[in-house]
Amino acid sequence: MSAVFNQATTASTITAHSHIEAPQAETGEVFTSTQAVGNNQNLGVSVGAAGVRVNQANAADTYSDGGGVYGLVTGSAEMTAGSMGNNVALSGDGGSGVRVVVDQQNTAGVTQAAHFTAYGQVQDAKTTAIAAGNNLNAVNEGFLLDATLRQTNQAYVRAQAVSSAANFGAAAAVANGVGNNAVMGDIGGEVIIDNTQFNEGGGIEALATYTGGEGYDGLASASASGNAAVGYSCADCSGRLTVDNDQTNTVDVGATATATQTSGRSISGVANAVGNTATYYISRPGQ
Repeated sequence: MSAVFNQATTASTITAHSHIEAPQAETGEVFTSTQAVGNNQNLGVSVGAAGVRVNQANAADTYSDGGGVYGLVTGSAEMTAGSMGNNVALSGDGGSGVRVVVDQQNTAGVTQAAHFTAYGQVQDAKTTAIAAGNNLNAVNEGFLLDATLRQTNQAYVRAQAVSSAANFGAAAAVANGVGNNAVMGDIGGEVIIDNTQFNEGGGIEALATYTGGEGYDGLASASASGNAAVGYSCADCSGRLTVDNDQTNTVDVGATATATQTSGRSISGVANAVGNTATYYISRPGQ
């Protein structure tokens, strides 16, 4: 596959909204996903080779707004809201070789994800909000992943997750906000990465709030990053990793986690805020 993909969204508003109101209802399992994206491109390579360029420019404000109220959930409840200005997902397998060049620019005013949940009783609940100005996820299983990435975010990025339960087994509120995010890896061969990320504009904010009555384990976790990158290769596959990494953040980054619980086995509140973070490593599969 040899291709050039161009995507552009002008100044507008993209909104995804989902809300379930069932305060007297009983159910076994719950899964909801609410997602708003300015530009999205999916690429797949199986037992082949690809040389691809993706250009994305988003000026649209993106909002994902999710909510749920339940009386009783006897099993698991997974509720997620996600917003992205630009997103590229690449997957390769069967010994493929991939060369990809990605240019993402998010000039919107706001990229925001929010999810609010409440339960009378729940066994295992997780409420998640994820917001990213630009996002790349490129994973290959083959002899080569060669990725050149340029990401620029100017939007105010906000992720907020709020969850409460009167009685619970385990409950968590997780918020993750990032200006520019990239994950690039190859299980089977060589990885070459040229990564440039620039975050400016409105700032990054992540808010996680958990309130519990009587139960076992409660968690509030908030993570905020201006720029984040992860790259990896496989040690058992004679993998080699070559990286050129350049990250610049010029705005405020904040994370707030609030956890409140009447009684239980454990309660945790974790907040992490960082301007730039990059992790590159070679390891065995599964480690």
